[in-house]
Amino acid sequence: MTERIVVNTSPLLSLTRMQAFDVVGRLPFEFICPAEVEAEILAGAKQGYETEIPAWLTVMPLKNPLSPLAAASLDAGEAAVIQLALEQKIEQVCIDELKGRRAALAVGLKIVGSLGLVGKAKTLGLISEIRPFIEKANNAGIYYDDRLIETFLQSFGE
Repeated sequence: MTERIVVNTSPLLSLTRMQAFDVVGRLPFEFICPAEVEAEILAGAKQGYETEIPAWLTVMPLKNPLSPLAAASLDAGEAAVIQLALEQKIEQVCIDELKGRRAALAVGLKIVGSLGLVGKAKTLGLISEIRPFIEKANNAGIYYDDRLIETFLQSFGE
């Protein structure tokens, strides 16, 4: 059975700016997002942001209304990602923001970020280098902590 991952908005934006949709779409995962993430992406597109829903992403509605507690402490996309993962018994979420990552960890979910997906692509031989994707992200205004990037690239032999 294919491993499933529930994806939040910000990793999709990062992957767009890294020009990594094609690479991530070839990973052996089923990518799912809640309707709240789709709404955020579509709202961004209406405002002129370069965003889209990739063909490899399945939009799935929540079974229950969004938890008021989660909605009060996280943005709607992050709260819905965590809730959808719990409802569907999906163990892994793709969230980049620290607050969302902490909340996901607190309820026992495994976390991967946009960089982790690109790293997985390298591990599987889908790409030969990660650095060009990080450079594209930086050129598009997405910045990562320099120490994080240095450690991350070193762990992949770059």
